[in-house]
Amino acid sequence: MTHPEFAPRSLLYVPGSSARALEKASGLAADMLIIDLEDAVPSDRKGEARVAMRAAVTAGFPGKRVAVRINATGTAEQAADIDALADLELDALVLPKVDAPADLGPARGLGLPVLAMIETPTAIYAARDIAADPAVVGLIAGLNDLAHELKLPDGMDRGAMSHAIQAIVLAARAEGVWGFDGVYNAIDDAAGFAAEAAEGRRLGFDGKSLIHPSQVDPCNAAFAPSAREIAGAEALVAAATGGAQRYHGRMIEDMHVAAARALLARAGR
Repeated sequence: MTHPEFAPRSLLYVPGSSARALEKASGLAADMLIIDLEDAVPSDRKGEARVAMRAAVTAGFPGKRVAVRINATGTAEQAADIDALADLELDALVLPKVDAPADLGPARGLGLPVLAMIETPTAIYAARDIAADPAVVGLIAGLNDLAHELKLPDGMDRGAMSHAIQAIVLAARAEGVWGFDGVYNAIDDAAGFAAEAAEGRRLGFDGKSLIHPSQVDPCNAAFAPSAREIAGAEALVAAATGGAQRYHGRMIEDMHVAAARALLARAGR
């Protein structure tokens, strides 16, 4: 794994222009806060958001990993965003609309680990090259923009994007970086969110990006090993003797033991 720590399960976008949201974020259980200078901020409040972001990061979010999403490469706002990050202690930089490794260029000077957002058909085809870039520690599926680019009649139809979604996971795994599922827009649909988060874990994502505080706890639960999984992993590790063997009616080998140990390590973090 490129990054030395466990992947965050929940990555909550916090509008940089909302003082209330920034204040509330400290008390949330999100593994990572992404202070947003891009889509969540109206064009006439970008400067205000930069000032508020700097003040919030300087004050600190104890116990939280903190990232900032800047505006995309080629936009008029990006240079000012990058200047606003000078001397700040951050865990990552989130860069939207990365279509090719070249789009990472302006962000490299900050020396921060980059979470690259894959949001277009072009980016899907370039996802492995983007993931392979030394600056990148993870990919984030930007499914709202992708659905728009694909001209899908129903933007909530993940089935219509199944190939693209799996391509993001494959690219992340091929290059040993993290992969994060996209946001769920229906903030009042708790059951729908839980189902989508569970699906994201089944697809192989490490965690999920979020747009509302109410999504944090169910996201953490969805991407954490269940009690049943933990018990099963403990039993498998205890029974393993090395090499291939029969275990509860199936064949296991060292690969399965390693996976069980990894699950237990994640559960005990």
